[in-house]
Amino acid sequence: MWWKWRQAGNSDWSRNTLRSLGFSMNIPLEELDFQAIRAQGSGGQNVNKVSTAIHLRFDIRASSLPDSWKEKLLSYADQRISGDGVVVIKAQTHNSQEKNRADALERLQQLIADATKVQKKRKATRPTFSSRLKRLDSKKKHSDIKSGRKKVDY
Repeated sequence: MWWKWRQAGNSDWSRNTLRSLGFSMNIPLEELDFQAIRAQGSGGQNVNKVSTAIHLRFDIRASSLPDSWKEKLLSYADQRISGDGVVVIKAQTHNSQEKNRADALERLQQLIADATKVQKKRKATRPTFSSRLKRLDSKKKHSDIKSGRKKVDY
């Protein structure tokens, strides 16, 4: 499940992806909080001057997502979701703010898609007759091996 982000300059690849999946949902940019920070790690001359990394914050409880999705997201076991129900994503892999911002949005989409994915029901099956015989045969062989280790009485 993917989202169409309401913003000026929405890229063509995201529109095409959304259409191909047959699902779209609008999340206003007001619900997303972007903060530019300095990236970690080694860098060149601009490492201490330019803030290229992006912190994306998304408050699940205050969002316009459906209530069922909010519940699934809040109960989803992911370290990026705080106890207050705020998703914090740090994107710093690219050298530009725009690419890091797009990366953060993509990772938020993937997180929401993973959390709201409907799991298939497991169909209960019985072991086959031959697999039961094989299991009992291997148990008998193992028992014989272990019984052969006992002390011998004369």
